[in-house]
Amino acid sequence: MDAARPLTSSGFESGPPAEGAARATPVMEQYIEIKAANPDCLLFYRMGDFYELFFEDAEIAARALGIVLTKRGKHLGSDIPMCGVPVHRSDEYLHRLIAMGHRVAVCEQLEDPAEARKRGGKSVVRRDVIRLVTPGTLTEDTLLDARRNNYLLAIARARSSAGEESRFAIAWIDISTGEFRIAECDRAAVAADIARLEPGEIIVSDALYDDPELAPYLRSLPAVTPLTRDVFDGASAERRLAGYFGLSTTEGFGALSRLELTAAAACITYVERTQLGQRPPLSPPVREPQGTTLLIDQATRSNLELVRTLSGERRGSLLAAVDRSVTAAGSRLLAQRLAAPLTDAAAIGRRHDAVAFFVANAGARGDVRERLKAAPDLARSLARLVVGRGGPRDLAAVRDGITAAAGLAARLEQFPEIADELVQATQSLRRPDPAIAAELATALADELPYLKRDGGFVRAGYDTVLDEARALRDESRRVIAALQGRYADTAAVRALKIRHNNVLGYFVEVTAQHGDKLMAPPLNATFIHRQTLAGQVRFTTTELGELEAKIASAADRALGIELESFDKLAASVTAAAAAIKDAAGALAILDVATALAQLAIERHYVRPEIDASLDFIIEGGRHPVVEQVLTGDPFVANDCDLSPPAPAPHGRIYLLTGPNMAGKSTYLRQNALIAILAQMGSFVPARRAKIGAVDRLFSRVGAADDIARGRSTFMVEMVETAAILNQAGERALVILDEIGRGTATFDGLSIAWATIEHLHETNRCRALFATHFHELTALAAKLPRLFNATVRVKEWQGEVVFLHEVVPGAADRSYGIQVAKLAGLPATVIERAKVVLAKLEADDRASPRGFDDLPLFAAAPRPASPATQDTAVDSVVAALAALHPDEMSPRDALEALYALKMKAAIQGR
Repeated sequence: MDAARPLTSSGFESGPPAEGAARATPVMEQYIEIKAANPDCLLFYRMGDFYELFFEDAEIAARALGIVLTKRGKHLGSDIPMCGVPVHRSDEYLHRLIAMGHRVAVCEQLEDPAEARKRGGKSVVRRDVIRLVTPGTLTEDTLLDARRNNYLLAIARARSSAGEESRFAIAWIDISTGEFRIAECDRAAVAADIARLEPGEIIVSDALYDDPELAPYLRSLPAVTPLTRDVFDGASAERRLAGYFGLSTTEGFGALSRLELTAAAACITYVERTQLGQRPPLSPPVREPQGTTLLIDQATRSNLELVRTLSGERRGSLLAAVDRSVTAAGSRLLAQRLAAPLTDAAAIGRRHDAVAFFVANAGARGDVRERLKAAPDLARSLARLVVGRGGPRDLAAVRDGITAAAGLAARLEQFPEIADELVQATQSLRRPDPAIAAELATALADELPYLKRDGGFVRAGYDTVLDEARALRDESRRVIAALQGRYADTAAVRALKIRHNNVLGYFVEVTAQHGDKLMAPPLNATFIHRQTLAGQVRFTTTELGELEAKIASAADRALGIELESFDKLAASVTAAAAAIKDAAGALAILDVATALAQLAIERHYVRPEIDASLDFIIEGGRHPVVEQVLTGDPFVANDCDLSPPAPAPHGRIYLLTGPNMAGKSTYLRQNALIAILAQMGSFVPARRAKIGAVDRLFSRVGAADDIARGRSTFMVEMVETAAILNQAGERALVILDEIGRGTATFDGLSIAWATIEHLHETNRCRALFATHFHELTALAAKLPRLFNATVRVKEWQGEVVFLHEVVPGAADRSYGIQVAKLAGLPATVIERAKVVLAKLEADDRASPRGFDDLPLFAAAPRPASPATQDTAVDSVVAALAALHPDEMSPRDALEALYALKMKAAIQGR
């Protein structure tokens, strides 16, 4: 989806015409003025119980939401399009609009209509925008996926000098949890990080958005918002970033480059603008050095289906297969770790230690998981309270979260020795003041409304003034009856009554025979005469008048007192935001550690060995997703050893051949997934695993076109293969499946052959290469680090039986016709295919292809030098410049073209 653009509403694209405004109603004047201040947003304009939209906003929203488009009055002689959504369902409609990439300005009534009427009959209720809702700045549970982070990401660029690549910095924030990180990277890493983070919204400068080189990529991303230059002003970046955190300098954040400061400042500036001055409880920015996480590009993430399948579903992905978390925060942290596995062996080991502790202590694991189930989403509740969008249930979440944190800390402190990660988590769990939870427990009722404006969330007995207001509101009859009894006793008139009507309000009424008694001393000091009727005399008292006023305003007063209590409680939570945020992070860490331990026990995973070598030894490896969906036969485990063969210093390349449907792709993927699981801190599905930390993971598996970008299936395959060959280093892990199958046989075979040589001689990485070009197996005799492997099958009575077992050796057949038969191709097609195959194989035996004499990659002819190429180009250009097209006949032009073509061929030799 393209970036958000200024919406052009008919009649006020850049402010309404003066004559139009003069003829508009007061309400429409106000709407036009507010809309002109927010031209890039759909304006939700509050009118009573509805948010109304007008002009082009109404047309856009009606189409997007499938609601009725109507009209309201006229403007500049034309009907005004209008649609609306009820306030109580606004979150539902906001969610749908935001999902489509729209930005919404929420305009609320800032006063009661009665107050507006006091200023005159034509006065308009004061309204203003209280919030800008954008895809990257959401905080409400109803608008967010509890199991996923919602990042706002900023991209800043420093232009390069001649001959050098531009440098980039990215900063990303999740205002719903407070996470704030920064990284400096190159162009390729920007795309990889965007694929990893999947931000809800990306902000860039106008100049970057219009850059010819980057524009196609940026416009292919969802929810990209171009902003003015001042947001990305590097000169003021440090001041803006320090000011957000109330500091005089950013030195405490570490040695951040100017480019990193620019990206970070852009993020916090955008947050402040969309939150209209409210500051979410962000953590100080953490710099993520390049190379600390396993770099995985977008194509590889899609091919491996890490967090969602190729169809876009979570079910069937690696994340869904391994997620045993019991909290939303734990699920988000697990997804983060899965998306960004570590590369430092020591850091990975600390995560493994935490999982190992809970694997070894079943009682602690079960107890911690049970306690975590009672822990709410503490970080998101805290964020809503800090920005003023929290409710009573968010206060309860903070209460329950602090209580759960204290209980978990006490449980872990029972163990004399625990993993370092758990020690740090325990310390964080102890940081929040228990007095906050105690105060919240005292203040909050058992049953809580969703919105604070509904009232009823303060516990009875917490505030005596509130209790009195509620008593007046809820028990006015009892209060009046008690006062009536007291007055009857004071006057010694048993027939005294307190009554009410719409004219006098509350009054004291006695019969005429007792009227004189109440008007005589000393009772006349209490009872004030108001009205005499034929049979009754009516009085009032100062106390009754005050009570009447209290009863009339009791509901508003009770709600006001509750809201004051809410603000006080929210302020105490906000003051402790840093400690509460730390505890929230610790709860997520515990959830991930116990969840991965539970997974290891359930699925018989083992702890991998991670070091700085180039080893890659998997014994009895299994595919973590496929094995869980198999309901019949057990998954066939397979070994894989890509470690450097002695005395070679670099890792092996497996050349895997075998039939279709035998499991080659599964084998490739499972080894890549095992590496990811190991480096994210999980145990792995194998008998044993030893992995030298991988720094980049590349996968080219499966076939898909990219019609929107004009790329065929084969072109997509070649683009992805080019990215691998240009970027993979010796610490990379590469898996390639069926390279070259999308074109003619000899073309494809040639490309696959050259690719293997390049991986072996130039990239020198660990790799798995699956192919049906059986001729490639001959390379194993020439390339010392290339090893042949195949997937075993058996033929039984003309049928093929897949054993799914990977063994050393090479296949000589692909059994494609047998697989086609299993797929249900007509019998006539199958029989004809057998005849054609027999003929082709006979011809091949009669005239075999010769590959033995091909030179190795290192000795292959090199392309012409740049100097030679420049000379050839100059010669052709000179000949072209000598032509005079206007003086040439069609035949002369054709002959000149042939001459140029021949000259280019000769000069290019």
